Amino acid sequence: MIKAVVTGHTRGLGAAVAAELVARGIPVLGLARGHAEIGEGMEQATVDFGDGAALAHWLGGHTLRSFLSGCDTALLVNNAGVVTPVGRLAEQDPLAALRAATINVAAPLALSAAFVQAAPQAERRILHVSSGAGRSAYPGWSVYCATKAALDQHARAVALDGDARVRCVSLAPGVIDTDMQAEIRATPDARFPLRQRFVDMKEGGVLVAPGDCAVALVDYLLAKRFGSEPVDDLRS
Repeated sequence: MIKAVVTGHTRGLGAAVAAELVARGIPVLGLARGHAEIGEGMEQATVDFGDGAALAHWLGGHTLRSFLSGCDTALLVNNAGVVTPVGRLAEQDPLAALRAATINVAAPLALSAAFVQAAPQAERRILHVSSGAGRSAYPGWSVYCATKAALDQHARAVALDGDARVRCVSLAPGVIDTDMQAEIRATPDARFPLRQRFVDMKEGGVLVAPGDCAVALVDYLLAKRFGSEPVDDLRS
């Protein structure tokens, strides 16, 4: 039996991935600050990934282990993330940078460890939703670039651990038509000099619908080759 845990499942790519998994008959535990109407086969828990103390308290409970009990294959999709703060260091809110590092890095790393320990008898697959920004630096995105690069390195190091029953991939899914993209396009040019590039992609119809991306991402997650490349791009 396969079971999946998806973070940030209430909107955008996370909602689409959760819905796609449920549609394939895979029970899902969604973790986010809010709730979503996805239907049967979906359990949800309220977790604020920006609050390290609250996350630690939740991880110390029994929800994760109870949900994964009895599964042969356990999936974790670390999707929750934020792009803010955007701008030069002199313009960044230090507390926003701290929250971004907690949501984008500390939370998925802690959850990955808890996930692996919660299902010791299962094959465990971890998918970090990364970004091309983790592999190329962009002006104004120092925090976002650094946090996504951290996920890439985490996946590489997990692969070196040599545990055949734990596979971890940091996957760039491409440019998706989500609220985050709208947030990027609304950022002033002075704070993000590459803004026009994202406006052009939207106007040129380049952005991928979340549902279409979710189908490809779940296919990738369930494929036999999953884990053969710890850092990968869904478009390749």
